[in-house]
Amino acid sequence: MRRAVCPGSFDPIHNGHLDIIARASSLYDEVYVAVMINRSKKSLFEIEERIDLIRRVTAEYGNVRVESFHGLLVDFCKQREIPAIVKGLRAVSDFDYELQMAQMNNGLSGVETLFVPTNPTYSFMSSSLVKEVATWGGDISHLVPPLVLEALTERLGNR
Repeated sequence: MRRAVCPGSFDPIHNGHLDIIARASSLYDEVYVAVMINRSKKSLFEIEERIDLIRRVTAEYGNVRVESFHGLLVDFCKQREIPAIVKGLRAVSDFDYELQMAQMNNGLSGVETLFVPTNPTYSFMSSSLVKEVATWGGDISHLVPPLVLEALTERLGNR
């Protein structure tokens, strides 16, 4: 079985993330979405909420599993016999950082990283930018799935 992982914080998941996950899903038998736990970072959504949203918006693919992780991504991969990490690249600045990570991960464990160029429609997107625009009342309906829009509206309306 061919397995890959798409890692990230996904706070929240947006259409750019989903594009990469969908493309990985068409290339691999099983795709893990590894949701990073970073206790030093203030997240808008708790880890359980992010996992639930991702599971719901990726259910149509049928071969996507969503789990949390903390620590080294290569350990997550080893535990699940995942030989490949799939990362989307938005710009050259992403490549500089991601190449270093890919080389480190490969050196630590032999896990390969595949870079997928982001669909130009989503090349400017980040979860931080989505949250910023939503916080100020901007229209993000074209940037996130309806379920995520609903969760963001509810969460930010309580602020």
